[in-house]
Amino acid sequence: AAEADVLHAALGRWPGEPGVAAAAALSVAAHAALAADFPEAAVIGYHGQTLAHDPAGGRTHQAGQGWRLARAAGRPVVWDFRTEDVWQGGEGAPLVPVFHHALARWAVGQGRLAAAPVVFLNLGGVGNLTWCDPRAADPLGACLAFDTGPANAPLNDLMRARRGAARDEGGALAAAGAPREAVIADFLRHPYFARPAPKSLDRDAFAGLGPAVAQMDDADAAATLVHAAAAAVAAGLALLPARPASILVCGGGRRNAALMAALGARTGVAVQPVEAAGLDGDMIEAQAFAFLAVRVLRGLPTSGPSTTGVPGPVCGGRISAA
Repeated sequence: AAEADVLHAALGRWPGEPGVAAAAALSVAAHAALAADFPEAAVIGYHGQTLAHDPAGGRTHQAGQGWRLARAAGRPVVWDFRTEDVWQGGEGAPLVPVFHHALARWAVGQGRLAAAPVVFLNLGGVGNLTWCDPRAADPLGACLAFDTGPANAPLNDLMRARRGAARDEGGALAAAGAPREAVIADFLRHPYFARPAPKSLDRDAFAGLGPAVAQMDDADAAATLVHAAAAAVAAGLALLPARPASILVCGGGRRNAALMAALGARTGVAVQPVEAAGLDGDMIEAQAFAFLAVRVLRGLPTSGPSTTGVPGPVCGGRISAA
């Protein structure tokens, strides 16, 4: 909890602003401690802690210096994955699609997934979606990706403010409430939803959701935020090249039963946790940056026009020697 407080205090801030140095130091120290558990790892892919993201302004901020981690861990570190993409005119996010494509091809080969377009939906603070066709070999030619809208962040903020809790465990509170459809309809009028993909969001891009539920009781507020997140995903499906056969959900949001039910109801597509395809939904983000680190070492692209909107393929990431 004390670590979460340090990170929360720095959200929305840029280098040099109050609280940022403490958040960066905490991130490096935590990752260095974890790295000690993996002595066989030849390289570390280190994302850092996203505090602010402003691709329209040509900047993004992930706190934590990879060179400090390399020194502490005694191994090379690939880090700062997003900056080059943003500098070249991309959104800098999402970066996981090339890994999602690799996972889809693996799952098809294992007989765990049909050889048809599939959507991976990561529900973190913000939701991000990858549509990919595992029948194609080139990930950048077979993926479309974008942030769908807010996911867990507004609900977590509500729980923190009203109940001093980190989350709505299992979605129990949201399941006890009723969503206010008028609020959700107004939320969907936000200009972000009319933008074509690829596109990305800052965690606080939909700050108006908090005031919109401020006068509701806790359960109805939680239900409204859950259904807003699901409605954002449903709106995103209209941007895809073809309707997916299924939606595989990773990230913490897949543990919220109310959110999973809302997704199924509002999208009309089969919604399952990624474990249904033989994957570990708690580990995909971490695995992805290990995968991206090796791509950077090999000079392979980590993003492209259909994943971040950058004009051409980008191999983004800095390499710091131990």
